[in-house]
Amino acid sequence: MVTAVVGGNWGDEGKGKITDLLAESADIVVRFQGGANAGHTIINEYGKTVLHILPSGVFRKNAINVIGSGVALSLDNLFSELEGIRAKGVEPKMLISDRVQVIMPYHVKLDQLEEERLGKNSFGSTKSGIAPFYSDKYLKIGFQICEMFDEELLEKLERICEVKNKYIAAVYDTDYRINPKEMYDYLMSYKDRVAPLLCNLPVFMSEAVKNGKNILLEGQLGPLEIILIGY
Repeated sequence: MVTAVVGGNWGDEGKGKITDLLAESADIVVRFQGGANAGHTIINEYGKTVLHILPSGVFRKNAINVIGSGVALSLDNLFSELEGIRAKGVEPKMLISDRVQVIMPYHVKLDQLEEERLGKNSFGSTKSGIAPFYSDKYLKIGFQICEMFDEELLEKLERICEVKNKYIAAVYDTDYRINPKEMYDYLMSYKDRVAPLLCNLPVFMSEAVKNGKNILLEGQLGPLEIILIGY
């Protein structure tokens, strides 16, 4: 059985709390989209916890918690949240799609620079890098997490950073430039922690459906989530 928790309002409907409740009988909980710009608040026997990246089933010992390829994955938030719940005595079962794309530090910086440029006309961004991340994703210049293990990673970073630095110099009044080696080192700092969590998610989920597992899909945002599930 597959159950989806989605929002029909503008967020703040209590999706995290409902997911935590339903996860008690779930075999697999999947966070399938969204990023760290919004949070799900859970109040249970472990106290109050706000999750921005982790699925809201992490407190359920029976559930495998999955981060799907549609998520804008912040590695900083992921491991910060894991450390936070581990401090509460929780060790979740976790899997991450090897095709999920990663929010890079320069996405966050570009988000900040654009809000500053817009001034009073700013969008009110959370400055967590979401808009630049999705721009790169659709331009096909983003980084899937599996590329952390690619021998050509640094070369790709150098190509992309060269173009981005020209853009930054032309548009923003700043001396900031992206250093591809620093971006490479950033990704490598997480490589060993990421490796045991990665999986071929289509294969894993296909087997789960075939075996009749109880699957819970956790949407993060508000309207249009139901449309996203169809993809």
